[in-house]
Amino acid sequence: MNVTKKISLLVAILLVGIGLAACGSLDSSSMSSSTNNVTGEKNKKNTYQTTGSASGEYAGVIKNGRYVTSKSRGLTADQNGNVNNTKSFESGLQDVSKIVFSPSKYIFQEGQYLSTDTVQDWLDRKSKTNPNGLNPEDNGSKDSEKRNPIYLQALEEQDYMEKSGTSLKLKGVTIGLAMNSVDYYQKEQYGAEYETKISDADIKAKSTEIAKEVLKRLRKKSEFKNVPIVIAVYKQASNDSLTGGTFIRYTNNSGEKLAAWKNLDYKNVIYPLGNDESSPNSNDSTAFDNFKTQVESFFPNLSGITAKTRYKGDAMQGMSVTITTQFYSETEIKSFTQFASTQAEKYLPSGVNIDITIRSSDDVQSFLSRSAKEKSFSSHVFSSY
Repeated sequence: MNVTKKISLLVAILLVGIGLAACGSLDSSSMSSSTNNVTGEKNKKNTYQTTGSASGEYAGVIKNGRYVTSKSRGLTADQNGNVNNTKSFESGLQDVSKIVFSPSKYIFQEGQYLSTDTVQDWLDRKSKTNPNGLNPEDNGSKDSEKRNPIYLQALEEQDYMEKSGTSLKLKGVTIGLAMNSVDYYQKEQYGAEYETKISDADIKAKSTEIAKEVLKRLRKKSEFKNVPIVIAVYKQASNDSLTGGTFIRYTNNSGEKLAAWKNLDYKNVIYPLGNDESSPNSNDSTAFDNFKTQVESFFPNLSGITAKTRYKGDAMQGMSVTITTQFYSETEIKSFTQFASTQAEKYLPSGVNIDITIRSSDDVQSFLSRSAKEKSFSSHVFSSY
């Protein structure tokens, strides 16, 4: 995404909260289809537009002047104690989709074919009253080693469309399966929280079992009968993790039988590294430590500097830095933002997308960003007006 547009979008979200239609330019062409008005009055038109897209990103669908939102977004099997899981699950699912559905060819639409009730039934435990549950029946045990845990935490649908005359036609779908690595439970209502750890082997076995059943159910729906169905498996991070989880594999299915899995080599790393932690690339760890040392030595009134990074193999895909300050003067914030920009250009890795958020304990004070193709950071200081 262009850096200037990216910062403008952040400003709009934080200060105004304006609708999507005002956040970006719409596609100059629109698609419309007429439907008969049952009252015999003037025909109405269902107008489709796209949000427009930056390089390498999907255009989204706007229908009758409103962005088409998901019918089942955000549903989980139980309370999700790590908000980072939700964010990285949704954004990472699009990254997996790009492997199969190119943004240059397909238009992205939030899931429209699986209803809230359907997804919730699938996420619940299987029972006499809910035979469609994809999680196992409750065996009544409260022992962490003997109980049947909740394996599937969330399920996400993403639709990929193509223009077909004056309308959009579904040409593919991606389903994300968010699998727990730890299942949290209580032995009694309002009691202490306990946990059941789920091994990688169990995650793979159960996700395969669930994927087969999901594919079978989707193929029974007329909309999904003849389109490619991608199913991707996401391993959730524990509630005490500072990052979200990662996608570990996916399968691209053209028929009713589950195709072979393809592994994904993603990893999330927090800098500075903790004891006994390692980085996929030691140069990146050194670069961040040098940046942190320089910034803290010149501006001592800081509460902390951390970075969330994502890797594919040993190659960094992106970095999000958070600097927490104790500044209150706007002139201090401006000076610090300028200094942070020069040090980031000097020390932080090049060739990757980097965001830097400077904030107090209460709100965001300034924001810096640089795309993988640029050398300099663009910045914005949030004023009091």
